Amino acid sequence: MEPQLLHSVTDAVATVVIHHPAKRNAMTAGMWAALPPLLDELAAEESVRALVLTGEGATFCAGADISTLRGADGSPADAQDLAVRAEEALAHFPKPTLAAIRGYCVGGGAQLAGACDLRFCEEGTRFGVTPAKLGIVYPASSTARLVSLVGPAAAKYLLFSGELIDSARALRTGLADEVLAAGELDKRVAEFTQILVSRSLLTQSAAKEFAAGRLDRADHWSAQAHRAPEAAEGIGAFLERRTPRFTWTAPA
Repeated sequence: MEPQLLHSVTDAVATVVIHHPAKRNAMTAGMWAALPPLLDELAAEESVRALVLTGEGATFCAGADISTLRGADGSPADAQDLAVRAEEALAHFPKPTLAAIRGYCVGGGAQLAGACDLRFCEEGTRFGVTPAKLGIVYPASSTARLVSLVGPAAAKYLLFSGELIDSARALRTGLADEVLAAGELDKRVAEFTQILVSRSLLTQSAAKEFAAGRLDRADHWSAQAHRAPEAAEGIGAFLERRTPRFTWTAPA
């Protein structure tokens, strides 16, 4: 099978699989270019209320497939632009996103994982941000996102050295949100995403924008909350001791 992004939707959760096992799921230029339109398609699907990004088999993503990433002049600039566009599309996906990580999460893989809202990984996962090994200037937006996740000192450690860190250190620094024992990752991700899809997408979407610094959107979300039935449903369900049935979806 050619390197590609596979996707499916089950129980309101879209799963996108990085599929390039011959090279530890390294991202080709074509795969970077394919991610934004795929995310647009899934964002527009009302049945999708959360998204999981993972890798085929025992590795999340070992980075970029360097053999496909050289521009016409031999530089990686064009390819880096593709990667940044893919990363930004993932960061701006309007519903909760979770990276399910095992094996190696390095380079471009760490870019993609960092663009997700949450990162769950398996014990033994190795993380690395490796542009210093290639003489590449890490994109400004990617650097800022990394700093927001792990803080400036840990970001400098990763960027300056290019060294890999283990799952325990990733958890301590904030690069990982949960670390699961071997064999438990898929079960935990399935359980947690069902929690996500049972909650209010209105709350989640507003919180996602505010957490990203979009405070200019406060009036927009206030208007959405005023028109939506979410609060009435949530409060009613609480008082009646039943599970709420939230129905809000983002306007087209």
